[in-house]
Parts: sequence; C-alpha cells; structure tokens
Amino acid sequence: MSTLTFSVVVRRISLTALFMLATCLAAYAADSANWTGEYTDKNFLGGSAVFQLGIAQSGGGWQVTFDAAHKDAHGAAPEAEGPGKISGNTLEFKWTDTFSNSGTGTITRAGDDIVVSLKPTKVVEPRCLVFYKQNMRLKRASKK
Repeated sequence: MSTLTFSVVVRRISLTALFMLATCLAAYAADSANWTGEYTDKNFLGGSAVFQLGIAQSGGGWQVTFDAAHKDAHGAAPEAEGPGKISGNTLEFKWTDTFSNSGTGTITRAGDDIVVSLKPTKVVEPRCLVFYKQNMRLKRASKK
C-alpha cells in the first residue's frame, strides 16, 4: 500500500470516528434535555391534591425537587429535594423533605410524561405518606 493510499485511509477512519463521536455526544445531550423540566399532576389523589416535580441538570449531576399539597390546604404539604443519577432509562434519586422524612425514588419516561415512584425509608411525619406513591404519572408542564 502506498503512503498516499495509507494516508487517505487513515483520514477517512479519523473522519468517521470524529463523526461517530459527534453523533454520540449530540444523542447524549438530547437525551439529557429530555429529562429536565417541570412535571405535575393537578388532579392528584382523585382531584383533592396537587403534586409537582422538577428535574434539573447541574454539571454532571442531577437534582430532583418535588412538593405536594391538598387543594383545601389541610394536612402536611411537604417539599423535598435530592441528588440523582441516570441508570439506563431510569433516573434514580434520594430525597429528604421539609418534615425530615427521607427516601428513594425512581423516574422513568413515558413519552413526554414521566412515571415516578417514591419509597420512604425514614418517616418522621406520617401525614406526608399520602403523597409518597408508586407509579405516579406526571405530565410535562415545561422544559427548563
């Protein structure tokens, strides 16, 4: 193989590798952008409550925040936050609320919506437990 032919082959391989890297980075960025945003269920608990959740990316990490309240303002109205990480098609996170309850959660995408499951691991204020459910479907309210 001549030096000129070898040089052309190396250049083509380099361009192909560069193109593949750019494609992967663009796909990762698009995938990340699909997670960020605000999600809500304004008819939570049969219409008696509202549940809101936000997902934000900060550097290489993720931050999940959520709050819930009864529409008539009775009972506890917890606000929570915690760090998360993406594992496959799931965002896993830990949370602590304003009543010192804490737990873990998972979020999976369902089209433009998400499905959230919350598992309390430490309960200080049991009035909040009504909001910590499995398989809650939240609609996208906005992208951040």
